[in-house]
Amino acid sequence: MQGELADQPLHTEVFFMLVETTAKLVEVSEKYWQAQGTNGARIRILVELMKEGGTLLPSALARKIGVTKANISLLLIPLEQDGYIRRQAHPEDGRKTVVILTDEGHSLLLRHLPANREAIAHSMQALNDQELHQLLSLLAILKKA
Repeated sequence: MQGELADQPLHTEVFFMLVETTAKLVEVSEKYWQAQGTNGARIRILVELMKEGGTLLPSALARKIGVTKANISLLLIPLEQDGYIRRQAHPEDGRKTVVILTDEGHSLLLRHLPANREAIAHSMQALNDQELHQLLSLLAILKKA
């Protein structure tokens, strides 16, 4: 496989390196969350809710994390059962439902996000601050393309 990659165009090699590196970092994060009795997909939902002030429509949440509306419903069930979110009628349109981050969900994030981020930072220690800033700038360019 390595020899095959060397024969690929540079942009293809970069793509595969990004995918492999992302997978490695996600694995570090996922192991942390599994040790806490949850998983990264559920935490991502809680983080998105926190970033948006604690309340989102399920469809907006699905878009933000890149899943279908049907999948978001399945992901919300255990979070609701564990008391990390609640669903209630939209305040202006009773036909819609909003997802709300509970105090318990907020506490979970405040308690565990720092240690999770520390585990990820440890995995990235091969780069110094200047290199991390450079990488961040380059990734921002790619994201906008």
